[in-house]
Amino acid sequence: MSNIILNAVSRVDEGKGASRRLRREGMVPAVIYGGDDQQKPVSISLENRALVKQLEDATFFSSILTVKLDDQEEQVIVKDLQRHPAKNSVLHADFQRVAKSSKIQIIVPLNFINFAKSPAGVASGKFAVQQNTAQILCLPENLPESLDVDMSNVEMGQVLHLSDITLPAGVEIVQLRRGEDHDQGIAQSYAPRSAK
Repeated sequence: MSNIILNAVSRVDEGKGASRRLRREGMVPAVIYGGDDQQKPVSISLENRALVKQLEDATFFSSILTVKLDDQEEQVIVKDLQRHPAKNSVLHADFQRVAKSSKIQIIVPLNFINFAKSPAGVASGKFAVQQNTAQILCLPENLPESLDVDMSNVEMGQVLHLSDITLPAGVEIVQLRRGEDHDQGIAQSYAPRSAK
């Protein structure tokens, strides 16, 4: 599990004007919410340059982050991030508090492995990814940074589904909780056009 730390500053000013001022100063307005009933949402600001640097880490969105605020630390996950359409900057961020005893829903990346060893791979097949993330439900202690999809037994033309992912203990795929109709395809092997 990555140990990503974000340094934050409390903010009192809210609204569009205050947010614009923060952005001009190189800061990103953000909110931390959730947790138990006694915890209120907290408005914070983060340094844009530091946040953009953290976004380069592929595990940022599927990790429990530590936000250092004043002399406290909050364990959070990213719930929403609004980026500038043209600049390399973040406009706003929403973080949800994480409690050790409460399950969290989070999107994690899928890693497709061992295709070259598969019957389809040996026969010079290729594969197309239809979905490269999955929404999971688990306790914070069981949170994987990604899920591996083992393709070592894939035949030519086979479609892999969410149910084909081997899950770590304590991790569920949210769509599969809704029934078999939600078992979406995630990848398919195929013969290239040049193959005879």
